[in-house]
Formats: sequence, structure tokens, C-alpha cells
Amino acid sequence: MFGISFSELLLVGLVALLVLGPERLPGAARTAGLWVGRLKRSFNAIKQEVEREIGADEIRRQLHNEHILSLEQEARKIFTPTQQEPTPVEPVATQTIHAPAVEVMPVIAAAEPATPVEPVPPAATPVAPAPHDPTLPPRAP
Repeated sequence: MFGISFSELLLVGLVALLVLGPERLPGAARTAGLWVGRLKRSFNAIKQEVEREIGADEIRRQLHNEHILSLEQEARKIFTPTQQEPTPVEPVATQTIHAPAVEVMPVIAAAEPATPVEPVPPAATPVAPAPHDPTLPPRAP
């Protein structure tokens, strides 16, 4: 971890044995182990906190970017002209034309005998072809 080899650790242990003596060495080793464990836990907690903050920063940045993108899309929808669909026009055959009423005076012809008038069959009204009729030529775009 710190680049300390086994021989260096053995040398530190030997100096500690000479300085502290055999009676206090086990208690000192236990205390040193507790302090090293606390330091490791502290460093790990700090490391996790920094990583969490960096991750939270990244998430905040992503959310901010997504919010900006959604606002931009809404602005595009508002400012770009939308193509309006043409209003459907009724075919000519189904339209009715209302003419003003005209008063007709009966004409009495005294010289001509009354002949029965035969009813005239109604003329066939032209029907507009369907837009998907395959017999029609293709329309220009």
C-alpha cells in the first residue's frame, strides 16, 4: 500500500519491541491496528462521498440537459408552421344549388289543343371519381 516491504515492517516491529518492551507491545499493536482501521474507514467514507457527489453532479447535469432539450422541442413546435390539412370538399354530385324562387305564370294557349306531357327521365348526374381510382392518370406532386 505505501511501498513498505516485509523487511521494513520487521525492522519497525523489532524497534517497537525494544522501545516498548514485551509487556506493552501487544496493547500498542492492538491500538495501532484500531487506528489504522479507523483511518481506512474514514478514507473509504470520504471516497464514497466524493464519488456520490460526482455521480449526483452528473445526474443533475443530465436532468438539466434533458430539461433544456424538452424546452427546445416545445419551442420548435410553437414556432415552426404546421401544415394544415385541406378541408374536405364535397363532390359535385352531392352539392345542391339553391336558386331563388321565380313565380311562373301559366300560359294559356287557346289555339293549341292540350297535349299530355310525358315526364322526362332525370339526366344522369356526373359523379366525381374516387381519389384512389386506378383508371385515373397519376397526379403530379
